[in-house]
Amino acid sequence: MSFFGKLFGKKEKESLDEGLQKTKEGFLSKISKAIAGKSTVDEEVLDNLEEALVSADVGVDTTVRIIDRIEQRVAKDKYVGTGELNRILQEEIENVLVDAPSVGSYTFDSPMPAKPYIILVVGVNGVGKTTTIGKLAYNFKKAGKSVLLGAADTFRAAAVDQLTIWSDRVGVPIVKQEMGSDPAAVAFDTAQSAVSRQSDVVIIDTAGRLHNKAHLMDELNKIKRVIQKFIPSAPQEVLLVLDGSTGQNALEQAKHFTAATDVTALAITKLDGTAKGGVVLAIADQFKIPVKFIGVGEKMEDLLVFDKHEFVDSLFSLQ
Repeated sequence: MSFFGKLFGKKEKESLDEGLQKTKEGFLSKISKAIAGKSTVDEEVLDNLEEALVSADVGVDTTVRIIDRIEQRVAKDKYVGTGELNRILQEEIENVLVDAPSVGSYTFDSPMPAKPYIILVVGVNGVGKTTTIGKLAYNFKKAGKSVLLGAADTFRAAAVDQLTIWSDRVGVPIVKQEMGSDPAAVAFDTAQSAVSRQSDVVIIDTAGRLHNKAHLMDELNKIKRVIQKFIPSAPQEVLLVLDGSTGQNALEQAKHFTAATDVTALAITKLDGTAKGGVVLAIADQFKIPVKFIGVGEKMEDLLVFDKHEFVDSLFSLQ
């Protein structure tokens, strides 16, 4: 079922098509070459298709899984042509993408599963974490929700400053302390403020360090504990932000963060500037974590709630 349903409008679809242009140009050209001049699906077609998927950063494990499934389906009908193969490929690619659990499903416009709905944002520096938080705040506020930001990345002065700029730009309140403050103390103040303000959505930034996984784990667990003193069910979401343009490096980051904390959703950024959009498939398949948001441009509206059907449709679109 389409995650957006009727809410995926023409404007969002245009943003998605445009944002995936570089990925689909490379992806579709490789797929076209893989099946060019063939009337039936044979071993050579499947080999070429496998090479095309790997080179599109879909990843070896995920590619093998997709090819195996196609092979099984083709074996049932010896006369499957390459036109039919295109449809089967789209279906199998869609199948590797994980649906968000219904309990955590929402769009910017829909009612939130809880109030306040607390999103703890994790990810290394440079992946577009602060920008993603700003865009989330903008889109939630635009949809009529009250939003509160928490600046718990207190190890970099720039992180607090950047989030403050976004707070001013979007026009939403922010909870912050001095650089070097205890991140958990900021999270505590944010949770307390969220309850008193009756905020709909709370987005808390965290430090993006990977050099010491144990320390990262301790820090994130402490943040969770102090939030739960005020809101026992929080955080409702731990959102890992990954830079789609880094390809397989994004997979490595996902390994570290999923080992350090219970990541419940993914945001893949910078898909508009890369031909490596296939990494979305690899990440979702390998970690079995739903992709919740994708960044497909610079504008604040260019952060989209992810819909796997629309994503695959755009990937194969020739427009």
